[in-house]
Amino acid sequence: MIRPTKPKTPRRPAPKKPSSNQKDPVGVYCRVRPLGVEDEECCIEVISNTTIQLHAPDGLKANRNGEFKETQYSFKKVFCIKTSQMELFQDVAKPLVDDLIHSKNGLLFTYGVTGSGKTFTMTGAPGQGGLLPRSLDMIFNSIGPYQAKRFVLKTDDKNGVEVQTQVDALLERQKRENQPTVVPKTPSRQRLDPEFADMINPEEACGADGVDEDSSYSVFVSYIEIYNNYIYDLLEEAPYDPIKPKWNGGGTPQRQPNQEFIAPQSKLLREDQNHNMYVAGCTEVEVKSTEEAFEVFWRGQKKRRIANTQLNRESSRSHSVFIIKLAQAPLDADGDNILQDKNQVSVSQLCLVDLAGSERTSRTRAEGNRLREAGNINQSLMTLRTCMEVLRENQMCGTNKMVPYRDSKVTHLFKNYFDGEGKVRMVVCVNPKADDYEETMLVMRFAEMTQEVEVARPVDRPICGLAAGRRQKNQAFKDELSRRLEERGGPVNAESTQSVMHQLLQNLPPLPASEITDPHDDVTLPRLIEALEKRHKIRQMMTQEYNRAADMLKSMLQELDSSLVSKENFIQDQRGQLGEKDKTLHSQKTEIDRLEKKSKMLEYKIEILQKTTNIYEDDKRTLQQELESREQRLQREQTEKRRMEQRMQGMVQDTKHKWEKECERRVCAKQLEMQNKLWVKDEKLKQLKAIVTESKTPSDQRPAPDKPQRPSREKDRVPAKRSASPSPVPPVHSRSSQALDPVYAPPHPQQVRRWPGSHPTSPPQSDSTSSPSVTSCISEWEQRVPQDRHAIANPAQYRTLKTRTLAQTQGLPSSLSRRRGRCWDREEEREVPDQTCDLDLEEQEGDYRVSESQQTKVVRSSGR
Repeated sequence: MIRPTKPKTPRRPAPKKPSSNQKDPVGVYCRVRPLGVEDEECCIEVISNTTIQLHAPDGLKANRNGEFKETQYSFKKVFCIKTSQMELFQDVAKPLVDDLIHSKNGLLFTYGVTGSGKTFTMTGAPGQGGLLPRSLDMIFNSIGPYQAKRFVLKTDDKNGVEVQTQVDALLERQKRENQPTVVPKTPSRQRLDPEFADMINPEEACGADGVDEDSSYSVFVSYIEIYNNYIYDLLEEAPYDPIKPKWNGGGTPQRQPNQEFIAPQSKLLREDQNHNMYVAGCTEVEVKSTEEAFEVFWRGQKKRRIANTQLNRESSRSHSVFIIKLAQAPLDADGDNILQDKNQVSVSQLCLVDLAGSERTSRTRAEGNRLREAGNINQSLMTLRTCMEVLRENQMCGTNKMVPYRDSKVTHLFKNYFDGEGKVRMVVCVNPKADDYEETMLVMRFAEMTQEVEVARPVDRPICGLAAGRRQKNQAFKDELSRRLEERGGPVNAESTQSVMHQLLQNLPPLPASEITDPHDDVTLPRLIEALEKRHKIRQMMTQEYNRAADMLKSMLQELDSSLVSKENFIQDQRGQLGEKDKTLHSQKTEIDRLEKKSKMLEYKIEILQKTTNIYEDDKRTLQQELESREQRLQREQTEKRRMEQRMQGMVQDTKHKWEKECERRVCAKQLEMQNKLWVKDEKLKQLKAIVTESKTPSDQRPAPDKPQRPSREKDRVPAKRSASPSPVPPVHSRSSQALDPVYAPPHPQQVRRWPGSHPTSPPQSDSTSSPSVTSCISEWEQRVPQDRHAIANPAQYRTLKTRTLAQTQGLPSSLSRRRGRCWDREEEREVPDQTCDLDLEEQEGDYRVSESQQTKVVRSSGR
């Protein structure tokens, strides 16, 4: 057993994609109503043509707490109390009517509190026509000469328009004239109310520009109201109920036909194949003039629900919608009849909405039906506000929240306009009375929010591919045909045609006598019949010839027309090619101008670069010259350097030879000096030995001291070590310096002491058992030396004497300084370097060490 498959839920149709065109904000205008009484307090002030300011009244309870302050609101334009209906129409409704004629939709609605002048703005008064009658007048002033005959364009039940032939349209007109008046007929012009003719002054009439002359137009109007969130047709004639009997007072039905009207039925909203919303079963009346359309509107206005409230004597209890539908059908190629193609018919509509005013029950004191009506009105306006808020949030925040259009019939009917199917305009009507301040402030907030909602621009409808100017060509053809017929003596119009036919009949052969006196006359009637038959044949022949000539002329004209069309097409093609060439030429000129500018700019840059190159060349030459001069200078300096190096090398060699000789000389002098020191030490030791010997033996037993003998230089010469910094002082014999110096007094042998650091070459020969200690002898000799020092008064002489004494004691030369001193011999005086030593005694490891400080002195030498 096969299990039945579960049916699937049908797929929801894809939502209609929003228009990708540019978007425009909802145009919001403000109109201020004049005050009814001059002494009333005003809460609105018009600051500029785009801004108004609200003042909180003094007696307002919330104002005492500081909750409400002066606030300003901006609009696209503000109309003050002195603004006329014509000025309002020029700025608000005229652009919408112009779009309607050019196959674009539009929505215009008035919004405000009860009693703010919405109905007056939309409808107007005699002599002050509102937006609705002026819109109708502009439409018919624009398309009047191009209207199609009645019922050629016919609306269907699915928000579309059908095209009928002239014959079908004629039959439809006859049918409508013969049937009973269940559907309202189009009123005739002879039965118009003169009040309608005074709605608009002839001076204020206006029309649209750029109307397509190659199309035929038909205008259809419908009028509905939304009462308690139900839609009712105001143009629907309530028929009689022939079935329901009318009961008499006794409870028995009467036999007379029932004359009671059936209560109107609410209409439903449907969506057509283009996803546009419409009212199903709504009556649409074709009108041919402004007066006819306004009469239809006035008939429906009488059925609109209006009631008296505490705030408004004629308060609208429903939202009214007047729909103007314009059907545009292109003409065929001949420009005579409408093209029989339903898809080529363009339909646009303009909705004029008069919203009921919001009201507070605390002020209106409504009860019963009035309270229910006010609640539904406020609920529908609140739904409109919610839809605007969601639309603004989706557009500003990029969200995709569902807009609650279906919560109210008003928003559900016009959702296509907010989705991008036409322009949307709103006129905010305000009452400057202080009593309406709080409600007016809410209206201002809603208007300010609505201005932030953007609606996509409507897309231009595609046009048919036929050539333009077909109607004019057809009219020109008819005029040319009439002119040629007139030249040939043919008929020009209907009257002339009848006269021509009369002349033709007169040119026919005359009829025979047709008087019959005898009822049995068989000759007269056959003769008359024969004559009539001849005349009929002749007439047929003439008619055929005439038709043949007309066909020939028509074919000729068609050929001329086709050739003219081909030539015009050729001209159009040539114009197109010429336009393209002009564009190409213009683009080439633009390119040439651009290239010339670029060339000039490049030339200017080249000139600048050339100047810069010249400057760089000059700088290069200058730098090269400077480089050459510096190279020459460098060569000279290098040559000078080499010369100086050679000179310095020569000087170094000379100085080196000199210092080598000087060093050799100093070495020899040092060796001699050391030998002298050794001899002096030997002498000192001998003197010390003699002193020691004298201290042991009596003076009479002392032997004569032996003359000290100078040791041989050859024997005692010891090769001296070369000093790192030899002194340039030549060797000078100590005894010669002692002999030449008058201050010098040789010390007593007992006063001679042994200097630390001097070591005799050979130990002194003394008796170790009988000689006293050397230390006691040195101390005794040192005690005598200060006596000689105190005997010298001049410190300089003392220093000189001390130095010389120390030098002679050690056997050193009188001058050891690096500077050259003076040394005099007996024969001549010459400068020699002298080095004097200040001897300081330091005891180190039981021995004595001499530290020298060099000084430069001038001494006299007696000879070697």
